[in-house]
This record gives sequence, structure tokens and C-alpha cells, in this order.
Amino acid sequence: MRIIPPKEHVYLEGPKSRTYELGFAWKVFRQLIKGFRTLHFVGPCITVFGSARFKENSFYYGKAREFGKKIADMGFTTMTGGGPGIMEAANRGAFESGGTSVGCNIRLPFEQKANPYVQTSITFEHFFVRKTMLVKYSYAFVIMPGGFGTMDEFFETITLVQTKIISQFPVILFGNDYYKDLMETIQVMAKQGTIATEDMKLVLLTDDVDEAMNHIRTYITSNYKVRPREPRWWLFEKR
Repeated sequence: MRIIPPKEHVYLEGPKSRTYELGFAWKVFRQLIKGFRTLHFVGPCITVFGSARFKENSFYYGKAREFGKKIADMGFTTMTGGGPGIMEAANRGAFESGGTSVGCNIRLPFEQKANPYVQTSITFEHFFVRKTMLVKYSYAFVIMPGGFGTMDEFFETITLVQTKIISQFPVILFGNDYYKDLMETIQVMAKQGTIATEDMKLVLLTDDVDEAMNHIRTYITSNYKVRPREPRWWLFEKR
């Protein structure tokens, strides 16, 4: 098995030569363009975040699979990080229901590999490029139980909502027992004035998939008119 060294240890060491920095910027630009080309026609998405470590027989795997089915039934594309666990389950639910299933994978030395239920897949070198794509094409976000990576994705999404970079985008925290301590901590933040109470209005903590989907449907139908993409292949995108 080939071990792929982490890239952060290179570009976080401090200033490099201008040639190196230009090359790095060019690589990032190429990844962004590749993402735009690959995902331009995938349709309006709902992104499901969650741990890669849940197995097929777990409760949360089953619920993520149900989310994929419900998202497909609503006419939306299910987008995930493209790997195993929760990501596989959500993609699988969409795939098995005849919906569209998309994965934005990341190249890692362990754990992450593309699951077999994605119809459109792209692999990124850097997390920040990948997260841009996972947010850019989505109208709502489902945060299933997960670890550091899932928390990173959740808090970055919430920060974008708080700073009005994205507006009226519903966020689901799924798993009352799993996330109750986190929500209590967030309430402490609100009481201390470090966040505004209204910043959390779009966040729903629930154990009910139907309640979650109704929450998403309410905000989408109230605030957005989803329009099909016009076929303009300025970057030679493929439908």
C-alpha cells in the first residue's frame, strides 16, 4: 500500500520561494476549475456530512441512507465527501432510489476511499478546496454524527451563515444524544454574547428524518426558486 504524505507539512512551514508559491497557487486554481467543470450540471444539492467510520449495521448509517432517499424524493442531488461510512450511506440511499449521487473525495493516506454509490466523483488534494465545493452547490446541510472533520465542516458552514456569506440555508444536526452537549455549549456562547441567538435559528437538532426534511423544505420553498442550469459549456463541462 502506497503511503501518501500529508501536504500540510509543506505549505504550513512558512514562506517558500516565489516559484514554489506560484506553483502552489496554480495547483489550487486547477483544482477549483476541475471542481467547477465536474459539478456545474449536478443540479441543486443537499450536502450530508458525517463520519467515515460508521459501519453498515450502525443506526446512523441507516439514517444517513434514509436521508439520501428522502433527498432524492425531493428532487435534489445528494452530495457528500464521497467516502465510506455516513457518506456512503447517504450516497447509497440516493443511488438506490434513482436519485443523483455526488461525491467530493479527498486524497488521504488512510480511511478515505471513494464509495461505489457515487455517479459523479471528484478527488481533491486540499480540504479547503473540497469544502468550497461541498458548500457552493448546496441549498441545505445535514450534519450527522462525526469527528474532527465533521465538526470542521459544521462550524465553517455556521460561520458562513453567521457572517451572511450564505443566507437562509438550513442546517440539520442529526442525533439528539450525540449533539446535546455541543448544543448546550453553543447556548452558553449565546448567553455570553459571543454569538447572536438568531444565528442558531436555522439549526435544527433532531432525531427525526421527516422533521429534518420538512425543515429543509420550508426554508428552500420560502426563500429560493431552484432553476435548471442552462447548457453553457464555457469550461467544456460535461452533463
